[in-house]
Amino acid sequence: MSKEDISRRQFLNYTLTGVGGFMAAGMLMPMVRFALDPILKEGTDQEMVAVTSVEELANEPKRFDFKIKQKDGWYESDVTQSAWVYKAKNGDIIALSPVCKHLGCTVDWNTDPSHPNQFFCPCHLGRYTKDGTNVKGTAPLAPLDVYDSQVKDGKLYLGKAKPRKGA
Repeated sequence: MSKEDISRRQFLNYTLTGVGGFMAAGMLMPMVRFALDPILKEGTDQEMVAVTSVEELANEPKRFDFKIKQKDGWYESDVTQSAWVYKAKNGDIIALSPVCKHLGCTVDWNTDPSHPNQFFCPCHLGRYTKDGTNVKGTAPLAPLDVYDSQVKDGKLYLGKAKPRKGA
């Protein structure tokens, strides 16, 4: 027997370790795939949801709450979201997300007496103009997100909130 030869015991040890490794991999792969599958799937666009009648809209922003169906992995739920909606002077309907771009607090319309007719975030005194543009010198560094919107049969439908183009 030369030094490169392996003993019967070493051969069995290597063989059983290799077979055991393949068996373990065969059992673990479906579990890993099951856990990672939701992460690897592409997200679906949110459906447009009826929020309000167009007749209820005015020049002053008004908060509307609505429910969307949300899917997280295998869990589906109804989630309540909000939007600040108003009609612009040119007749366009503007729907803004109430989520502050600084730290995610909720902004409110016209609640800061020292700065009327602005969105105000009480967390860090952030301010936005009526069109959602962040006021320079305050905490937020980006404008409020804008909801995709469409009018159909006299009702306003909102989709997903997206950052403004060019923001």
